[in-house]
Amino acid sequence: MNVTETIADGLRREFKVVVPAKQLRDRVDSRLKDQQRTMRLPGFRPGKVPMNLVDKHWRQHLTGEELQRTIGDTSAQIVTERGLRPAGQPKVEITNFADGADLEYKLALDLLPDIEPGDLSNLELERTVVEIPEAEVTQALDRLAREQGQSEPVAEPKPAESGDILVIDFVGRVDGKEFQGGTAEGHYARLGSGMLIPGFEDQFFGAWVGDKRQVNVTFPPNYPRPELAGKPAEFDVTVKEQRRIVPSAVDDALARSLGLESLDALTKRVREQLETEYKVACRLRLKRQLLDKLAASHDFAVPPTLLEDEFNAIWRQVEADRAAGRLDPEDKDKSEDELKAEYRAIATRRVRLGLLLSEIGRRSNVEVKQDELARAMTTEARRYPGQESKVIEFYQNHPEAMAQLRAPLYEDKVVDYIIDAAKVSERRVTPEQFAEELKQDNAA
Repeated sequence: MNVTETIADGLRREFKVVVPAKQLRDRVDSRLKDQQRTMRLPGFRPGKVPMNLVDKHWRQHLTGEELQRTIGDTSAQIVTERGLRPAGQPKVEITNFADGADLEYKLALDLLPDIEPGDLSNLELERTVVEIPEAEVTQALDRLAREQGQSEPVAEPKPAESGDILVIDFVGRVDGKEFQGGTAEGHYARLGSGMLIPGFEDQFFGAWVGDKRQVNVTFPPNYPRPELAGKPAEFDVTVKEQRRIVPSAVDDALARSLGLESLDALTKRVREQLETEYKVACRLRLKRQLLDKLAASHDFAVPPTLLEDEFNAIWRQVEADRAAGRLDPEDKDKSEDELKAEYRAIATRRVRLGLLLSEIGRRSNVEVKQDELARAMTTEARRYPGQESKVIEFYQNHPEAMAQLRAPLYEDKVVDYIIDAAKVSERRVTPEQFAEELKQDNAA
């Protein structure tokens, strides 16, 4: 084959590749001879079908197969012989493929940049450790008791407020017509729970038993029933009863109702759960700190295709959020050009950090073991009760989906490796201090 480099611009490479017609024709002819030995047609013994009939039945199909195989083989040869490290799948465009003519195609690819990670042992990090006071465990137990509590009628009627339960009858209409599932009697609505259509509960603060109200709401754009998604609706509602939650007592009976033998066991379980939640939050904060420092200390070009793919994925989410009214308040007054510039910078940071972590992992021989991947696949499958086997089969049959499952596992293992190599100090804080610092982090 004849290879000419036509573009060498930063990390972008493009080649013009010419494969002699004879090379492809010889491959097809060889396949046709193999096909002749096994082909069966009425009136002919196996292996005795005339070549002109074999050619008529199979040449077009085998030519297509050999075309793809030839492009794959020659592309891989170009990459190997030139010592290239592609960032993603190369793109191929066939520019000429006619009967009897040479095969010509363009091979375009982005290269991985040369990355030299800094000395990880010089990286200084601070791990936050949250000390959990007994008061927080007590508060958690009280919340649990309220969640397990029972409702009872309010003795003296009062204006409804957050936390109250209203027993309501309602009839809903869209476009003036009642719809399936839009009518109920004796429905329990807990104000402030956010369990109903957004805005529904808000219209009952201050309501009294016996009130009749017309409630106007709009179904969210992502509502699971397409015939209702994004549509305005009105409900005729009657408040039948007002109830309040009576918390369960924090005692052995509460523990037994949750499958534990005693209050001491429940207290221990609650403390362990709080510790786990804070450890996860502290690790995420440490990881963010680590990524910020890596981003600040490494600057290299990123492959254009990877950058565009990442930016497009982010921008699709931004547009979806905007359509659903979920756009970040800080972004609402910005022009599209301003938003694109900001999110392109975020995409650049993500791609750069991804490449850096991948290089650190490669040099350190970090790998995701098969049993770790299997556990992650099983965990994901459990999110779909009754369809576990189909989910596992999906991952097994789709390498790209398996790669997406593997990516966060690999990233976490590389992050753990870096943390082990870095200088990590510890600072103990109260839950209140931690919450305030998280608030500051998020604002920044």
